[in-house]
Amino acid sequence: MAGPWCGTGAPLTLKTPIPTGLLGGSFNPAHTGHRAISLFAMDALALDETWWLVSPGNPLKSGADDMAPLSARLASARSMARRSRIHATDIESRLGTRYTVDTIAALVRRYPNRRFIWIMGADNIAQFHQWRDWRRLARSVTIAIIARPGYEGFTAASPASVWLRRFVRRAGSAQHWTQWRPPALVLLHFRPDPSSATALRRADSLWFRRFSTHSTGLRTPRFP
Repeated sequence: MAGPWCGTGAPLTLKTPIPTGLLGGSFNPAHTGHRAISLFAMDALALDETWWLVSPGNPLKSGADDMAPLSARLASARSMARRSRIHATDIESRLGTRYTVDTIAALVRRYPNRRFIWIMGADNIAQFHQWRDWRRLARSVTIAIIARPGYEGFTAASPASVWLRRFVRRAGSAQHWTQWRPPALVLLHFRPDPSSATALRRADSLWFRRFSTHSTGLRTPRFP
């Protein structure tokens, strides 16, 4: 019987880690921009899957008064991810992790058969030094940075930018990222979808009512 296949086109064996992207966020709500970035990254990085880590609460956004309940944000993410190899999950809530560095450590322990890559927008570089144990995070997982066309990256004098720029790899070798040893970063240029969670909330502040368990009809798989 033929085995499963990974995004590189090579047959998976018991010793072949499954290349898996991780995109974290509030998803308040999820929108087409999240989906477009994820599908682009899956192609550019030859990923088998991408997991959307719907955060129970972003430490850098604490105190936000327009944050919808986790159940609604998770339902909106699952709805947006349908008919793709994107899986929305509330695993951070179930793991009890609050910071990305702890989530990554827990996932690596729990899923030794997977190789993870962290996907984030280039706008996060300026504040990356505010993330908990950001150097340890960069040493524990390869990072793919999605940037607008023309963005050269790492030119700002932020502490993270100065430290990270030495670890940038060529975009042309992005599909071989599983062979890299972190710290390792790759900069991928992508013309973003103009959708904005902020704009969607302004247009409909009660959007989350559409994603109650009674109104969506979505099943609630516990994956991962």
